[in-house]
Parts: sequence; C-alpha cells; structure tokens
Amino acid sequence: MAVTLDEVAEAAGVSKSTASRVLSGSSRVSAQTRRAVQSAAERLGYRPNRVASGLRTRRSNLIGLVITNLVNASFHVITEVLQQRLDECGYQVLLCVTDSDPARERRYLDTLLDHRVDGLVIVGTGENTDMVRQVSAAGIPVVNLMRAPVGVSGDCVMAGDREGAELAVQHLLGMGHRRIAFIGGPPEVDSGRDRYSGFVAALAAAGIEPYPALVARGPYTVPFGTESVMRLMAAAHPPTALYSANHEATFGTLGALVQLGVRVPEQLSLVCHEEAPWFPYWHPPITVVDNSARDLGELAVEQLLRRIDNRPDDAGAAPDDAGRLIRVGSRLVVRGSTAAPR
Repeated sequence: MAVTLDEVAEAAGVSKSTASRVLSGSSRVSAQTRRAVQSAAERLGYRPNRVASGLRTRRSNLIGLVITNLVNASFHVITEVLQQRLDECGYQVLLCVTDSDPARERRYLDTLLDHRVDGLVIVGTGENTDMVRQVSAAGIPVVNLMRAPVGVSGDCVMAGDREGAELAVQHLLGMGHRRIAFIGGPPEVDSGRDRYSGFVAALAAAGIEPYPALVARGPYTVPFGTESVMRLMAAAHPPTALYSANHEATFGTLGALVQLGVRVPEQLSLVCHEEAPWFPYWHPPITVVDNSARDLGELAVEQLLRRIDNRPDDAGAAPDDAGRLIRVGSRLVVRGSTAAPR
C-alpha cells in the first residue's frame, strides 16, 4: 500500500499541513521540522501524488523537449543544458526524439498536452505548426529552438547560421580557394536555407558564382554526406575545399573522404559546421563553425522560465504574445584541416 501524507505527518510529529508544506518545498518551516519530515518520508518510502498535486496547483513540473535527433552534437549539448538547468529549478524534462518524422512528432505533442506540461522547447520538423499552435493556445509557453516555424507564436532562439557560413567561406577564400563545394541541409529548413544563403553571399562578395556541380543540399543524414562526397570528388573538376554545413551528413562526409583516400588538407581543405567533442582530435583536427550550442540551450531555458513565471527581461520588458526572436552568434575555430590549395 502507498504511504500517505497523514502517515508521514504522524511519524514526524507534525500536522498534515506542515508535512505538506515541507514536501512541496515551502521555506515557511524551521530547519528542524524540515529535517524531521524529510527523514520520515524517506524512512517510510513516501512518494507524493504528482497528479493530484498538479490538479491543485495547475503545475505538473514537467517540461517537454521535442527534438529531431541526437546524432547532432549540438542537440546533445542543448539537451544536457536544458536537463541540468531545469532540474535545478525543480522541473523534469520529458525528452521526445522524433527522428524528423512528422507523424511521430505529432503523437509526442499530443502526449505532452495530455501530461499538462508546464512548457515546451521544440526543434520541430515544420510539419505540425497547427499542433504547436494548439499547445500555445492551451496556455503552455513554447520556445522554438534552431528553427522558426511560420505562424507560430512564442519565443524563438536561433543560431547565427548565415553569419557562420560567411565566416567559413571567407576563411577558405582568404587561403586562395575558388572551387569550394557545399554540403548543406534541405532548403525548407531554416539552417539549410540560411547556411546556403551565407555560402552564396560570401562567394558573391568575391565575384564568384557557385558551381552547381559542387553543391549538394539534402536531408540531415549520414548516408547523404557519404553520397555527396562520392559525387563531388568524382566531378571533372573536383573542389579544392569543402564546407560541410550539414552536421549529421558530416559523419558520412568524413568516412567517405577516408574511404577515397583524400588527404586533408593537402588535397582538400575542410570546414565543418557545428562543433563535436572529437573534432579537435581527428587527424587533422577539423576547422569548424561553432554555433555556440551551450548558449542556445541556456537562452532557451531562460526564455521558457520567463514565460512560465511571466517575469520581465533584463531591460524590464514583460513577455509579449508575439514572442521574441533571439540569434546567437557563431565563431570560426581554425584548426589543421584547412590550407592554401596546391
């Protein structure tokens, strides 16, 4: 049988209301009373009824995190930041990995609504904006992360993808490269669109048109990176440099370069978008555009908590219905995978 709050109160020698205050985290009790109640609860194996508590307080202390995959190293970092920060604030994270499947994403959103989550952070597929609007309409604060869906209110925290792409290409141009290949995400996704836009803009500033044969845009998958490298390096005039702006595809990109025996940077200079923990230890260490994943996670948490608590920002502005678009800057980390063309 489940241990009741009455039994905890009796074992601690306090009233039921005092025991309830202690176990709900209230500071309006003495340290001695708190220790007595907590000790009794632990000794008896008391587990609070979260459902009943949620109905009383209209809080579940649950946060939904819907994310497309965990292959992406940035998503790993963001997930860790959210779990740590929200745990410190008394929330538990319900992690939902959609594998970019809109049907699965929709089922997860439906489940999170049923669980009455207190907030939602979503890296969405872009196919379920109606469902995300339904979550927001239910009074649940929403923070869109990395991607800005059309017609959805709530805050949006985005990476500086165009800026990062320009930094990558400018670096390669500065070394003397002119035949620069591009592997990027699909054009219907913000990061795929913005990184390609930055790639084209940097080339245009140098008076160069991108070679269609050296451009590959497609899904965020490892096989796409492998197939793209095989095609790019088989071109009549292969590139002297490659900007891999599709992080998931990068894993296939690196494997394909090893398989083909392409020497980096002697035969091909390489810049990858988004850091990974092992990139500095690859041979040679990989030059990257770091999209500041930890800052993206921290800002997503901050904006979500502001919405939940309805508190103003540092400038004193209260959260508004339309939401805020916040961009986090990118930086170029130069390592050993880039050199002047030979």
